Amino acid sequence: MTEQDFIPKSYSLNINSGKVKWESPSNIALVKYWGKKANQIPENPSISFTLSNCKTITEVTYTKRDLSTALKVTADFSFDVYFEGKQNEAFRPKIQTFFDRIEAYVPFLRDFHFKIETSNTFPHSSGIASSASGMSALALCLMSIECDVTNTVVSTERRMSDEKSQNYFTNKASFLARLGSGSACRSVEGELVVWGQNESAESSDLYGVRFNGEVHPNFKNYQDTILLVDKGEKQVSSTVGHKLMFGHPFAKERFSQAHNNISKLKNSLASGDLKAFVKIVESEALTLHAMMMTSMPYFILMKPNTLEIINKIWSYRAEMDSKVCFTLDAGANVHLLYPENEKETILKFIKNELVSHCQNGHYICDQVGLGANQIKD
Repeated sequence: MTEQDFIPKSYSLNINSGKVKWESPSNIALVKYWGKKANQIPENPSISFTLSNCKTITEVTYTKRDLSTALKVTADFSFDVYFEGKQNEAFRPKIQTFFDRIEAYVPFLRDFHFKIETSNTFPHSSGIASSASGMSALALCLMSIECDVTNTVVSTERRMSDEKSQNYFTNKASFLARLGSGSACRSVEGELVVWGQNESAESSDLYGVRFNGEVHPNFKNYQDTILLVDKGEKQVSSTVGHKLMFGHPFAKERFSQAHNNISKLKNSLASGDLKAFVKIVESEALTLHAMMMTSMPYFILMKPNTLEIINKIWSYRAEMDSKVCFTLDAGANVHLLYPENEKETILKFIKNELVSHCQNGHYICDQVGLGANQIKD
């Protein structure tokens, strides 16, 4: 699909009002994307686990505005944003930018006033990137509204008769989400999602694609416990970090490495080789932070407790012959990934050895999930 495929050919404004609600999960990249081109296009491919419990729930109520055709051209977008039940003006600029970017693909945006009510199942200050779950949930709500105004019937069931319509719906939702936050395009589906063109797996730069390779039973119900080392605001935002890849002395090698690691990860997912999986995932996490530490200006997002946790993971793995590993987002918190059959022993390890390195002893238990779901009252 191309960008042009996502522009509605026609739509009707016979609908005066409506309400739609979606929940969409966060995700954690195994092969990281760092650096992007114009229009939120990634410099390198990535692949991620979709999470299950850490998600955003968004309800959008829409009401038709009384606008003439002439007035519609100059009228501002009309929306109110509520977070956890309270009006939140801090979210307005990001949603305004999002609407500006997607208007060509959602041309009825100015025809309605939107009341956007959103909440997270995880603490907002927990250090888990909520932009992926938040933007994907909003994009899915807009896609449901598109179905209403274009008189398109699309089932949200996993199995449906009209596969073409379902593919359009999920691909466009992912496409729109990407324009709000790059990694959000990986939160629409699950369990594994690829984003960014590469030769190893079906993929696109425009939207996330559900991984089409073989996945060994070793990875069924894979666990992710998120150790909250630092819940504060990052000293350097991801947006700034991405821009610093322009002119980075190791950028070209890094982008090539990501392509190679997608291929290697595909093989380990198929074979169930957990040792190979661990090496790729941890190398990717450390490479991401190496890019930050070697950019200009350089910066460090890991904290002393991040390193303490990593060293304890390495010691535990060697001593217990465990398959546990870590990965990191663009921050200090540590995602602990491990097979379901190690859940009981790993949770004991966390409580005995790692919780003391978490801010206020906080951590979140999650696992791989299947993607977003529409909530029907």
